[in-house]
Amino acid sequence: MLNYRHLYYFWIVVKEGGFARAAERLDMAVQTISAQVRELEKSIGRQLLKPAGRGVTMTEAGETAFNRAEQIFQLGEALLDEMRDAGGEGIARLAVGLSDGISKLAAHALLAPVLDTPSLRLLCHDGEPAHLLSELALHRLDLVLACQPAPPNADLRVLSQRLVGSPVDWYGPTETVRKSARAGFPQCLAEVPVPLPTRHGALRARLDRWFEAEGIRPRIVGEFEDSALMAVFAARGLGVFPLAELGAEDLSLLRGLRWLGRAQGVVEEIHAIRSRRGQHHALASQVLAAARS
Repeated sequence: MLNYRHLYYFWIVVKEGGFARAAERLDMAVQTISAQVRELEKSIGRQLLKPAGRGVTMTEAGETAFNRAEQIFQLGEALLDEMRDAGGEGIARLAVGLSDGISKLAAHALLAPVLDTPSLRLLCHDGEPAHLLSELALHRLDLVLACQPAPPNADLRVLSQRLVGSPVDWYGPTETVRKSARAGFPQCLAEVPVPLPTRHGALRARLDRWFEAEGIRPRIVGEFEDSALMAVFAARGLGVFPLAELGAEDLSLLRGLRWLGRAQGVVEEIHAIRSRRGQHHALASQVLAAARS
């Protein structure tokens, strides 16, 4: 039988980048952890770690063992989460991944149909698409909302679906919008301060092409991954900013923002990605059904 405690020590050594940091995290002696890893290597008959400068690096066998250990211990954490949920009565759990670059205001609008679900436990994780897809494949997430579909990968076994293509409008503080209107839209965007989405998301590339087509060189004063945060800064006077129509209803929470104009031909796409095993999750299916309607 594989000794999972030995495997766990090996996993922590790799994640922490060495025996010393692993010992600090586990509050154990370096020699103890080193001995446990050697026992693991002896039991499976392969060297997993080798010296690299002042630290260690994985061998080819070590990389294989680490990938399996990652799956094993993440599934163990998922099991604990599921058991905690099972202890409560009628808990409706929905774990959603929001990829970098997606409009968080638009994501809120898409999730709105399930927010009134009794005993809802909504878990939202923000991160790089590759990491979120890995979490989805391990069934730690029920749904990923991203600005692009999942890349072709036979190992992931996920399903992508384009939910919406929402037109993009420009908003800003009342006084800034009033002054900008004199110069005309969209030419005024060359004269006023403009915060934009970061280049992580597909929307930024579409906006850059739109600026080029309109012959506009914007005065970029900031870049934001979070559309809600960008709206807050703009409302405090940072400038005029783009926002998908889908998320515009939440702007009522911020005072003093007014509509300036529409970026004709620019849309923000949002894709829903699910694992094949999780495609029948009730709340995720409800989100997708509402978006389609």
